[in-house]
Amino acid sequence: MDTDKNTTLDAGATMETKDDTESFTKVKSRKTQKRKREQDGVEMDTEGPVASKRPQFPPISSDKLRGPDEMRKIAVPAHRYTPLKENWLKIFTPIVENLQLQVRFNLKTRNVEIKTCKETQDIGSLTKASDFVKAFVLGFQVEDALALIRLDELFLESFDITDVKPLKGDHLSRAIGRIAGKGGKTKFTIENVTKTRIVLAETKVHILGSFQNIKMARTAICNLILGSPPSKVYGNIRVVASRTAERF
Repeated sequence: MDTDKNTTLDAGATMETKDDTESFTKVKSRKTQKRKREQDGVEMDTEGPVASKRPQFPPISSDKLRGPDEMRKIAVPAHRYTPLKENWLKIFTPIVENLQLQVRFNLKTRNVEIKTCKETQDIGSLTKASDFVKAFVLGFQVEDALALIRLDELFLESFDITDVKPLKGDHLSRAIGRIAGKGGKTKFTIENVTKTRIVLAETKVHILGSFQNIKMARTAICNLILGSPPSKVYGNIRVVASRTAERF
């Protein structure tokens, strides 16, 4: 009797479990779905290349690619009018002949205006020309500024002496004197060792050269402003210059 009851109970339990399983739907895990998608993708790829054509557009003409004419204006301070007038032909010739740009000096606004034209081939030539004129306006010689047009890896950097150390009165004058040296000796030495060109205009310092050389010259000038004696600065520059020469 007991065995019959047990069997009936087991049968009832199995029936209940079957009903439960039928009532609940199995949810597939995300991993399996993802795996299935990847497999489907692989199967699709193996079937053969998808027939999709690349869109073919007609080539754009150089006039449309160039866009409208661009212009740059460089303001000229009063003390640079005479040098600009004297060296105008030297400034004008490389900009027009080599870079194929248009240039003029606007007497009303006192600006040098540089503009692109149909003959202009390289868009970057406008930046080169503006840097060249800007370098001359800051006080560099035409021959030195011309290197900005000829070479790509040359830059201009300007900073104020008071940015390094807030000096006033005689202290500021002495700092400028330390940078220049007697008869410009210190400035020339820094220029020759670092292969840069330096212009001292009151409290402003302008450096022309490559990135690495500007960094060396700037460090030397900052040390002089902070009060280091020139002899110590010379030694430090020569050590750094010899290291960079060994690298290259």
